[in-house]
Amino acid sequence: MTFKPDVSITRRDAMIAGSAVVLALALPTTAVEAATKQKPSPATEHKFMGTVKVKDGTEIFYKDWGPKDAQVIVFHHGWPLSSDDWDNQMLFFIAQGYRVIAHDRRGHGRSSHSRSGHEMDTYAADVAEVVEALDLKNAIHVGHSTGGGEVVHYVARAKPGRVKKAVIVAAVPPVMVKSDKNPGGLPIEVFDGLRKALADNRAQFYIDVPTGPFYGFNRPNAKVSQGLINNWWHQGMMGAANAHYECIKAWSETDFTEDLKKIEIPFLVMHGTDDQVVPYADAGPLSAKLLKNATLKTYEGYPHGMLSTNPDVLNPDILAFIKA
Repeated sequence: MTFKPDVSITRRDAMIAGSAVVLALALPTTAVEAATKQKPSPATEHKFMGTVKVKDGTEIFYKDWGPKDAQVIVFHHGWPLSSDDWDNQMLFFIAQGYRVIAHDRRGHGRSSHSRSGHEMDTYAADVAEVVEALDLKNAIHVGHSTGGGEVVHYVARAKPGRVKKAVIVAAVPPVMVKSDKNPGGLPIEVFDGLRKALADNRAQFYIDVPTGPFYGFNRPNAKVSQGLINNWWHQGMMGAANAHYECIKAWSETDFTEDLKKIEIPFLVMHGTDDQVVPYADAGPLSAKLLKNATLKTYEGYPHGMLSTNPDVLNPDILAFIKA
């Protein structure tokens, strides 16, 4: 058996090598040296995504876009979604010159599907560890829905110098579940029903929620976006069923009243009057009253997912608050 060399590979390699020589000869000597010798200094190195391993070994996935030395905005997503839910806002604020960071909560998206820790104390502690790892100072934190609760719980415990301002949108504070102290809340049976729907058929449940109340697509004359529905389902199904199941208790039963009373930094509270997930009257206005330095912005007829249905209105409002 006679071995025959692969002529096609030989020719291809020769062409690549020849092209490299021609390119090198065409470049000035300084350009060649820069292309071959220059290495990024520690000051210019910047990871645009990655993970932070927190104390219990859980890995928290994050995205980090925009100029490293710019004002930082940290985004906190709602249940049962991921940092992908902030794509619109992150692109908007990059265009305005900001550095934008968003993480996937434990058990959600690309973060570890941990056995435990699916409650607000751990969520806030995870945020603190991500902030420490990235050494974020004077950051602005923006949270939607469950993420709004996470922002409140974290900011109330944050080290001095870490947080400059905060924004919560259609957020769950002060507390959602009905009780003697919160007579305007929703009955526990509502949340038991959500847990049952998730356990019975999570895939169908994650179609029903965005198709119906989340974006207000169940309202007459609603402009339905199949892309938003599909994206919601996709993000939800990336996460862990156990984490999502336990998280319902975290966002519905945690009482953020004392957290809100402690916070002194400027706070923007945004809420729509047609929010079918976190009803307006028992959320936004009450949070604004408990905060020492709050601005309440009410959006007539807007749904829970108004950051996605009406970003042309909400993004500039957030920007104006940040610049004020």
